[in-house]
Amino acid sequence: MKPGRQRLDKWLWFARFARTRTLAAGLVEAGYVRVNGRRADAAATAIAVGDVVTVAAAHTTALVRVLDLGERRGGAPEAQTLYADLNTASLDTTVVDTPPG
Repeated sequence: MKPGRQRLDKWLWFARFARTRTLAAGLVEAGYVRVNGRRADAAATAIAVGDVVTVAAAHTTALVRVLDLGERRGGAPEAQTLYADLNTASLDTTVVDTPPG
């Protein structure tokens, strides 16, 4: 793998989107993962910092930007430093009162 790149299944496991690396590879191969809007067909798909990864799970869809590749699978707080959640960033929570008429 080129420097600055990492296998998609490994990153999904590090970022705690899957309990095992095998399950992460299964998500990719089943078509539940997209990288930069394109379906990832292989678990060995290379990702880099700045890529946008979409993971479609049973109850939710995660849209995240890769911030770091990581070197190990750590706890949840460490895993959350590997990505920025774009689902919450795109929600507009501003309430604007407009006068009638």
